[in-house]
Amino acid sequence: MVYLRLIAQFIRASIMEETSYRVNFWINLLHSLLNLTTGVLGVYILFAQIERVNGWGFPAALAVLGVYLTIQALRNLFIGPSLDILAGMDGEVWSGNLDFTLVRPVNIQFLASFRRWHLFALFDLILGLGVLVFAVVRMHEALTLPNIGLFLLTLVAATGILYAILLAFSALVFWSPGVMFTWIFDGVFQLGRYPLGLYPGWVRLALTWIIPVGVITTIPAQALSGDLSMNQLALILLMSVVLVFCASLFFKAALRRYASASS
Repeated sequence: MVYLRLIAQFIRASIMEETSYRVNFWINLLHSLLNLTTGVLGVYILFAQIERVNGWGFPAALAVLGVYLTIQALRNLFIGPSLDILAGMDGEVWSGNLDFTLVRPVNIQFLASFRRWHLFALFDLILGLGVLVFAVVRMHEALTLPNIGLFLLTLVAATGILYAILLAFSALVFWSPGVMFTWIFDGVFQLGRYPLGLYPGWVRLALTWIIPVGVITTIPAQALSGDLSMNQLALILLMSVVLVFCASLFFKAALRRYASASS
C-alpha cells in the first residue's frame, strides 16, 4: 500500500507539471495522431497490392500495429520518462543528483521506474486500443472471453519484457553516464510495428531471442485473434519473468559502480 500511495503522489506531481503549459496538450495530440497515421499507412501500403504475406492478412497485421501502439503508449506513460532521468548530460548519474534518490527510504529500482509519469501518453493508449478494436472488427471473428483473457495476460508479459530491456539499457549509463542507451533500442523497437512472420528467418531469430520486440507485439495480437499456441504462451510468460529478474540483478550490480557526487 505504501508503494501504491507513492505512485499516486508521483502521478499527481506529474499532472501538475505537465498541465502547466496548455500548448503541450496540442503538441502531444498532434504527435499521437501523426504516429497513428504513419503506422496505419505503413501497414495499408504493405497490403494494398497483396491480400496475404506469409499467412498474415491486413486485419491481423493491423492488430500487431495496435499492440505496438499500446505497448509504446505504456512505455511513454511511465517506464520511459522515469528511466530517462538517469541518463544523458543532464541525467542524475552524470550530475550526481542520484545521491538524493539513493538516500530515500524506498527501493531505488522502484523510484527509478515509477517516479515520473507522462500523462499525455494516455492519448496514445486510447488510439492503440482503438486500432485493436478496428482490427478485431475487420477479422469478422467473435471476440471470446478466453481470447480477451489471454490477450491481457500476454500484454502484461510483453510490458514486463519491455520494462526489463529498458531497465537493462538504462543500467548501462553507470558505465557511460552521458549516453542515452535507450535511444539505441528505439530504432530496433520500430520493427515491432509489423508481424514477426513478415521478416526473413535470421531477422525473426534476432527479434525473438536477442532483442525480442517481435515477441512483445506479435504474440499478444495472436492471442486476441485466437491463433496463440501453448508454446508461444509459455515463451512470453517465461521470457518476461526471466528477463525482469535478470534485469533487476543487472541494475543492482550497475548501481555499485556509481560514484557519488559527494565522494
